[in-house]
Amino acid sequence: MTSAGAPIFTTSRLQGKVVVITGASGGIGRSAAILFARAGANVVLSARRKDALEEVESACKQAYKAQGEQIAGTKGGKTASIVTDMRDRKSIDGLLTNLPDWAQGKTDILISNAGLVRGREHVGDINPDEIDEVLETNVRGFIHVNQLFVKEFKKRNAGHIVAIGSIAGREAYPGGSIYCASKFAVAAFTSSLLKELVNTQIRVTEIQPGMVETNFSVTRFRGDQAQADKEYTGLTPLTPDDIAEDIVFACSRPDHVQVAQSLIFPVNQASPYHNFRGGSK
Repeated sequence: MTSAGAPIFTTSRLQGKVVVITGASGGIGRSAAILFARAGANVVLSARRKDALEEVESACKQAYKAQGEQIAGTKGGKTASIVTDMRDRKSIDGLLTNLPDWAQGKTDILISNAGLVRGREHVGDINPDEIDEVLETNVRGFIHVNQLFVKEFKKRNAGHIVAIGSIAGREAYPGGSIYCASKFAVAAFTSSLLKELVNTQIRVTEIQPGMVETNFSVTRFRGDQAQADKEYTGLTPLTPDDIAEDIVFACSRPDHVQVAQSLIFPVNQASPYHNFRGGSK
């Protein structure tokens, strides 16, 4: 308990907040959206797949209603979906201009989550088109969407940027050169942004997950589910809900508290390639 007698951890600070989430059609983005809705926030979902966004939007509405009296009377519960291609600068611009009236100029939190990976090829054998795809999504698109919202936040001297990085942005590994390079870029950009905004009330957080079981590995192996499943054989990976809880925790701190960086592993992982899988090392 604090000296004032209030709980140390509470999500009530998120009630009525406006949260924009990129890459919200599945995985960490989907889980975060639902958890923010449960906390009484208003959520704007962004991704390329309209049908998947509509499903997440419905799940958010159900999550908000399920809380009943706990969040009754709050200004939360609103949802909206905006189809966005992170490789298209004009499409990203549309994310800001197409915000619903209740979010225009009122966004409190940006969860910059959209990203992907392709393959395990080593340098010299990497498909140039896939290099472009990863860098345009994970770096150029990431930077552009953050620039847009930082400008908006500066107008009100308030807001919170949450970047979803990776352990791959701290330690590179064989077969991950392009993805690692993109996540090192995310870490560097976020670190610079943190320092640039130090004289403002705008908060900056980078969440760095280790192994999380989502469609991420299916994308990496170009739709090969069996190969993706091998990534987690012999250990219990993190889930999207685990990371969503960490995101919501960082965003629900008092205004003067800034969780600058959070590194999260499953219990049997210590680096991108140092883990314990049952009886094997």
